[in-house]
Amino acid sequence: MEKRIHLIRSQIVSQRPHLFLLSLAFAFLVADPFGLSPVGDNDFKPVKNDIAPYKQVMESWHGDKNNRLGLGNLEFVNEIYGPESLEFDIFGHGPYAGLADGRIVRWMGVDAGWETFALVTLNWSEKVCAKGKDSTTPKQWKVESQCGRPLGLRFNKETGDLYIADAYYGLLVVGPEGGVATSLATHVDGNPILFANDLDIHTNGSIFFTDTSKKYNRVNHFLIMLEGEDTGRLLRYDIATRYTHVVLDGLSFPNGVQLSKDQSFLLFTETTNCRLMKLWIEGPKRGTLEIVANLPGFPDNVRVNEKGQFWVAIDCCRTRAQEVLIHNPWMRSIYFRLPIQMRFLARLMGMRMYTVILLLNENGEIVDVLEDKKGVVMKLVSEVREINGKLWIGTVAHNHIATLPYP
Repeated sequence: MEKRIHLIRSQIVSQRPHLFLLSLAFAFLVADPFGLSPVGDNDFKPVKNDIAPYKQVMESWHGDKNNRLGLGNLEFVNEIYGPESLEFDIFGHGPYAGLADGRIVRWMGVDAGWETFALVTLNWSEKVCAKGKDSTTPKQWKVESQCGRPLGLRFNKETGDLYIADAYYGLLVVGPEGGVATSLATHVDGNPILFANDLDIHTNGSIFFTDTSKKYNRVNHFLIMLEGEDTGRLLRYDIATRYTHVVLDGLSFPNGVQLSKDQSFLLFTETTNCRLMKLWIEGPKRGTLEIVANLPGFPDNVRVNEKGQFWVAIDCCRTRAQEVLIHNPWMRSIYFRLPIQMRFLARLMGMRMYTVILLLNENGEIVDVLEDKKGVVMKLVSEVREINGKLWIGTVAHNHIATLPYP
């Protein structure tokens, strides 16, 4: 048998040397010896995702024919860097925003502008962390773990305290006057919280928050999606006992968190699986987990409005080519090992990201859809807040906020 194999190899080399050389070149590229691929020298082991079929979701998706989100206004251009989450205090003042440079800032009005309200660590320094317009670029990534990256923000409406989910420093709190935040949770069951992402506060003293991955931190967030790994968790911190519990484990990029208006259930997004999930925390269904909606793209935060409806921020949209990769992990292990920039690999899959914001009722039924297909206002979106007849739209990737009168 070995002689036969050797003979076949010899024939290939002698009769079709160009195929042999191409095969060697391809094998060399896939091996990525210089770490030039999007996954670099990481231990990249793709797995199959639990995601609704493309046909089921996209063939019934009609979107926003009028592209209404593109009519929004750009606010504070190059004054505010990567405002992922937006919040308003108990007096209605704000917005407050967590920035890519590690600060939490608040808007003080036209005359005073933006001021630094809080920091998540004493390690922050203006010299190291404040990179201005470059704060939302890879230039910040080298110092992000030192400076912090505040993502989810929530005010306790009774105490005025601001609770923070920081990607590197875990769950923190700062008083109504601001300052350096106090750490509440950096570990659970002895293991580090590697990527705290978003949170919400229950009136019973529970703070629900997401830890997106036990394998990758925020700088490598795209690897979580490319790999499809499911080590993410939904956690609960108890203010009275100061103890952190694991509520759910085995989640695929758990991201935004939102309690219902009556606090009987909690919604959270699974970004990799393009879906919105519901966990019942009260009533006969307590402890039950349900899929509320399968979405056309990759959801980030979810926020409730005064009517008890839910705004979901989505980077859109899925493609047929992407679905092939999702269901064939071995293809991803080859495709993303090619020494080609991620943006080009994404284009080859037909992906052209744009912003969708979706308003759903508690049953996951669509109430409204707003899109910005041309990226006039936002190319990437992270959160939508509906406050006093206006939508406030945050983004982890751009140096501005968008607003839009609504309805």
